[in-house]
Amino acid sequence: MPGQLKTPLPLKDYCKNNRFFHYHREELMSGKQSSYEGLQKNVRKLKTPPIEVWTNQYQDKDYLINLDLPEFTCICPKTGLPDFAVLRISYRPHKWCLELKSLKMYINWFRDIGIFHEHLVNRVRDDLVSTCQPNWMQVVAEFNVRGGIKTTVTAQYESKV
Repeated sequence: MPGQLKTPLPLKDYCKNNRFFHYHREELMSGKQSSYEGLQKNVRKLKTPPIEVWTNQYQDKDYLINLDLPEFTCICPKTGLPDFAVLRISYRPHKWCLELKSLKMYINWFRDIGIFHEHLVNRVRDDLVSTCQPNWMQVVAEFNVRGGIKTTVTAQYESKV
């Protein structure tokens, strides 16, 4: 597969005295792209379901809304395998609050979408902020362990007003 490093030596030999770098130096320095490159170039253009809002009757109060979505799923764009996560959305509303049924439809839309964890969290944060224009928002995704690695991605927004 283009862009992947071939590894004819055992892993322990690559790590010893930085042999991996020396063995693959030309390949690493040649500027070859990763096989992941280009998989997400249109992530900002994806058409998602609309998220509805309702008018906050307590705009004069500073309060926090926490939403936990423990059954979030999306697809790994590289392998096509499902990724499972707990998605946590916290925000301080200003004029509008998120309508939960439309939020559920929006979140479930990602079930069949291949998206990197980092892109997912930033995309969700951007979509929610543009919809409800909160004073502050944080989106956290805690992905289940895969290959011995647990990934947690956090994205925040704070209104400048």
